[in-house]
Amino acid sequence: MTPKYRIILASFVVSTFLMIVKFVAYYMTYSSAILTDALESIINVVASGFAFYAIYLASQPKDLNHPYGHGKIEFFSAGLEGVLIVLASIFIIFHAVQNFFNPQPLSDLPLGLGIIISGVIVNWFLGYYIEKEGIKYQSPTLIADGKHLKLDAQSGVILIAAVALVVFTKSAWVDGVASVIFALYMGWSGIKIMRKSIGGLMDETDQETLEKVVQILKNNKKSEWIDIHNLRIQHYGADLHIDCHITLPRYYNLEVVHANVHEFEDILGAEFQGNVEIFIHADPCLDDCCYYCKVQDCPIRKFPVSKNIEWNEVNLSLNQKHFIESI
Repeated sequence: MTPKYRIILASFVVSTFLMIVKFVAYYMTYSSAILTDALESIINVVASGFAFYAIYLASQPKDLNHPYGHGKIEFFSAGLEGVLIVLASIFIIFHAVQNFFNPQPLSDLPLGLGIIISGVIVNWFLGYYIEKEGIKYQSPTLIADGKHLKLDAQSGVILIAAVALVVFTKSAWVDGVASVIFALYMGWSGIKIMRKSIGGLMDETDQETLEKVVQILKNNKKSEWIDIHNLRIQHYGADLHIDCHITLPRYYNLEVVHANVHEFEDILGAEFQGNVEIFIHADPCLDDCCYYCKVQDCPIRKFPVSKNIEWNEVNLSLNQKHFIESI
């Protein structure tokens, strides 16, 4: 069993146990705040179950139908988790409003309070660990699940305060207000998770990864790498795909071109964990490239160097060689 399997399995087991305990606490207290926490736990269980399947599917090798692998299922899994969070927040608000008009007597609140505190501690540490491992393995599924568990822990803090106020003030309406406030916060968090998932499915530019790639290239720049353009980065779950065009001196033979491309790939691949797939298209230089070419003693130079092309996120992403007119 891979580390990601073990992590998500632990999340599923712990979430299932906490869900059962929280529903027992609700039926003992009839607290809307505790019900909010219990409903959130249902989402944790469902999301962890689907996340386990998503991680399994994402680990399958490439095939003819999926030449880039199955990693994008992780974005779908994270998006589903966001949808479930939003749906739960809507139900919680509906239930809390109902309780305003048909209040239920509360009982055994100190016991419920103790259960929520225990759940907060477990969820926070588990969520922190899963999110950290998700970042380590570049797994959108683990990151979303970790954020969700931490969100559950944050809800617990709010609910602890609400239940404590009910215990000391005997004001039952505080219970419903706390549920509505957190449901709104929970819904907004779910929308943000959905937004990030949709961005991944649509190959939205990952600015952080793009900046890292550009910085790596700047730090390892070779004079024979005359120009880099059409740099594109795509995430397939935990897998990273990078492709770009590199301009090399046109008098290089195929063996030298291959050596430069291979070095380019090794430099980028060494800086990322997980599976990194790099496709490099080699272009021959043109006369206009002389204006910014730094190759010393070039036997075919037509013009002196007069410009410097800054390697940044914009310039390297453009789908064109950086001719003098484009500067």
